[in-house]
This record gives sequence, structure tokens and C-alpha cells, in this order.
Amino acid sequence: MIKVSVIGATGYAGAELLSILHRHPEVEVAHITSESSTGKNISELYPHLRGIYDMTLESLEDIEKIGADSDFVFIALPHGHAMDVGKKLENLPARIIDLGADYRFNDTEIYEAWYNVEHTHKDAPRVYGLAEIYRDEIRKAKIIGNAGCFTTASILALAPLAKHHLIENNSIIVDAKSGVSGAGRSPKLGNHFPELYDNFKAYNVAHHRHTPEIEQVLTDLGGEKILINFTPHLVPMSRGILATCYANLKPEISAEMIDAVFPKMYGNEKFIRLLGRNAYPETKFVRGSNYCDIAWHVDERTGRVIVLSAIDNLVKGAAGQAVQNLNIAAGFDESTALDVVPMYP
Repeated sequence: MIKVSVIGATGYAGAELLSILHRHPEVEVAHITSESSTGKNISELYPHLRGIYDMTLESLEDIEKIGADSDFVFIALPHGHAMDVGKKLENLPARIIDLGADYRFNDTEIYEAWYNVEHTHKDAPRVYGLAEIYRDEIRKAKIIGNAGCFTTASILALAPLAKHHLIENNSIIVDAKSGVSGAGRSPKLGNHFPELYDNFKAYNVAHHRHTPEIEQVLTDLGGEKILINFTPHLVPMSRGILATCYANLKPEISAEMIDAVFPKMYGNEKFIRLLGRNAYPETKFVRGSNYCDIAWHVDERTGRVIVLSAIDNLVKGAAGQAVQNLNIAAGFDESTALDVVPMYP
């Protein structure tokens, strides 16, 4: 049995994390925090947790005490806030899984350029937390920078193609759609029901912060510099991401070669379901689960491959991925607490 704490438990990702951890037979949730709701019971803010968690939200003022009482600390805070926690815990045995962006980048200058925040923990020993690609590094990591939601769907779709050099590196376009829970729980005009309902929009075109994260991993996999165009869209649903990824095939690359690389890379992966060529993943079929469904299409007329991937942004794109990383790092079976059937309909 290990003890874990959740810093920032009142956001959507934090609440999802608590729900998953409740199913985990090897985990005790020791502490939960919230700066905006310190002293309240978590079930006051999330009534669906009533009778499941009878815990009072603590303050980050006690972070050293919390860290000393934890084997793992999950940080579910907006970017810019995890670094202070990481520095305060760096001399304690507790290991960190950060659901934000602060520890995702190898080059902190890239983080500073895209997030407009000074990185104050540049020398932190960290690894990128996408289990299907960095599993061995995650096992022994002190700090795990949990992969982002758009990035998880996009990287997993494109990784086999980049790794095996089947596509032109400067031709990748990612067109991704997300449910509104990805924007967090804090109210914003664009997420207001009358603004969101019966609407569909793109945002942050050519400037979304997940762009360099996707480029970092694909470049690492293929050993060649990759640049992408990434365009996110907001759709009027609460959960889910569907990423449609386009790339030009290199000369002489056949559909059969594309067919071969996906099972070669993911054939033994518990949480990646390969639908095959010409299939169509849907967000409803992964809702509430840690699965990523992937399919691909080869357009011989244009010489392009189109890869589709679907995830639940709060599970495989956030809390489920964090628990998958916990399981790897702690030596548990990787599917512990995550082996659930997607919610349907």
C-alpha cells in the first residue's frame, strides 16, 4: 500500500483522479489540497463523491508536511505552479506526477517561449509521461511530466509513422476537436452555455501551446526535426478528443507498410485499440476510459496518410494517464484501477 496526495483536487482533472484512485487497491489517498476551497469537504464541491471521500481540503502552505507523508504527489494545477511544489519536495523521497505543463519539456526555453512563464526549476530530473513511448524512463523517474490531452491523441496517432520514417517531416497537420472540460472548471465567457451550445469553433490557430510538445516527442522518436501545424477546435460536449492527423507519405511508401507499423509499435499495448485501415474512431466509444482508439486511411490520389485517434481528455488525456504512470513507477500492474469498460451510450 502506498500513500498519494493530490495537489489541486478541485479541478476536473483532480476530481477525475480521485475517482480513479478510489478503485486502486494499492493506494491510500492521504492528502488533497485546494487554495480556493481550503477547509471544505471535497464532497461539498463534487457531490458525486459524497460517501466516497470524506476528506477536508488542505492548503499548499503545508506542502512539505504533505510531501513527507506521501510516496507520490500528483500536481493538478495550472501551468506555472508545479515548479514551486517540485522545488519544495526535491529533497524528499516523494515522487511527483505533474498533470500540467511545467515538467513536459526537455528544453525549458521552449516552455518559457510558449507559456510566457519563467521556468524556475530548470535542473529538475524529469521525464515525459506518455507510457506507451517512455515506459522505461518512467519506471525510475523522480518527476513525471504527464502528457497533455491534445498531445496524447496526436502523438499516439503519429508516433509509428515518425519512428519508421514513413512521412515527410514538414507536412504534418493535426486538426483536433475537444470537449469543453479540457478548458478547466473556472467559468469563462467562451465556455458559457449560450456561447458554447450549437456552436463549433477553432482557437489559438498556429499558437496553441501543445504544438511544441507534439514536435518534441515526434522529433525524439524519428531522430529528425519535425514541425507541425496544429489547430484545436472546441465542440459542445463535456468530454472527448478526436484528432485527425494528415501527413504526406514518402515516395514508395505503400498502404501495407502503414498497416504494418501500427501493430508493430502498439500490438502489446493494453490501452491502445487499433481499429485498422479505413475505420472511424469515435469519442463516445472511449468515454470514461483510458483507451485510445486509432485508425488510418491512405489517400493514394494525394499521397497522404490520415490517422484518426479518439480519447477521453480527462482520463487518457489527464488523470488516467497519471495513474498509468503511477502504476509503472510504483511497479504495479499497469492497468490497475484503469481496466474499465467505456461508458455507453
